[in-house]
Amino acid sequence: MALRDEHVTLAHGGGGKAMRDLIDEVFAAVFKPESREDQARLMNDALQEPGARMAFTTDSFVVDPVEFPGGDIGKIAVCGTVNDLAVGGATPLWLSAAFIIEEGTEIALLRRIVASMNAEAEKAGVKIVTGDTKVVGRGSADRVFITTSGVGVIPPGCDLRADAVQPGDVAIVNGVLGDHGATILAARGDMALSTDIQSDCVGLGHLMAAVAKACPTLRCARDATRGGLASALNEIAEDAKVAIEIEETRLPLRTEVKGMCEILGLDPLYLANEGTLVLFVAEQDAEAALAAMKSVPEGEGATIIGHARPSGPGPRVTMRTLFGGARIVDMLVGEQLPRIC
Repeated sequence: MALRDEHVTLAHGGGGKAMRDLIDEVFAAVFKPESREDQARLMNDALQEPGARMAFTTDSFVVDPVEFPGGDIGKIAVCGTVNDLAVGGATPLWLSAAFIIEEGTEIALLRRIVASMNAEAEKAGVKIVTGDTKVVGRGSADRVFITTSGVGVIPPGCDLRADAVQPGDVAIVNGVLGDHGATILAARGDMALSTDIQSDCVGLGHLMAAVAKACPTLRCARDATRGGLASALNEIAEDAKVAIEIEETRLPLRTEVKGMCEILGLDPLYLANEGTLVLFVAEQDAEAALAAMKSVPEGEGATIIGHARPSGPGPRVTMRTLFGGARIVDMLVGEQLPRIC
């Protein structure tokens, strides 16, 4: 084993032997790229099917702390990119991964992050095929930042779009809300909070494939990451020019998350999620969609939370409260919790 350092140094980003050793032993040994060329050369039979389209997405991840109950920055990087493809109806196939590493970062931490990424990629059925590393001086980053890009294939006839949502359509979420945001808040230790909550970080490609197969009227889906469920619903309402009404009694929230939000004055509708999506289907297919979601582990907690309605005075999201009243659910203003993903 050529890499004997315990911490990353500027030499590991200098283009010489130290950099080659870092790439070979920490990254390439795990991801196993097919070649050392500066690009990945990709082919898949699904791309040859008439009417198939390629989907492409990219995202950067700066979560603090980089390791937390239920995941780490590497797991989020894979899941987040896979989910961005999946909610658009694409089958995720390939990922790239670029790392900005702060001088002094522990090599052991990088190994754990890379192992986590590889394990999650295998679960999702995707391959990390290319990447990059850069090392910056102490204080120029926070241990490690990751940028991932993903490529997938949208099969013929699939066209999921927010503006396809119609009045009467049903809104369904696949599981509990706010676990990731609550987990990160507790993991930072600033509030001396003690909880057993873990991040919901998980890939949703298999769930979306099951729903698409069972439900011909699947309109659209969004993963409720930064800005939480509230922001995802507002984006859909605006694009579709509909009103969306949700029921507070139907929202799947853990008692611990509700309690934490009450103590800190936060709204769980705006807490980030990393394994929760909301999708819309025609009302006649709602039960089929629920059954399909519950057939996979990522959707065991699936539940209907509301409906799309005619827009009336304009696109908006409202929530029917526990007491029978209604309140407007706006887009998130500002940032409840920075460095969340």
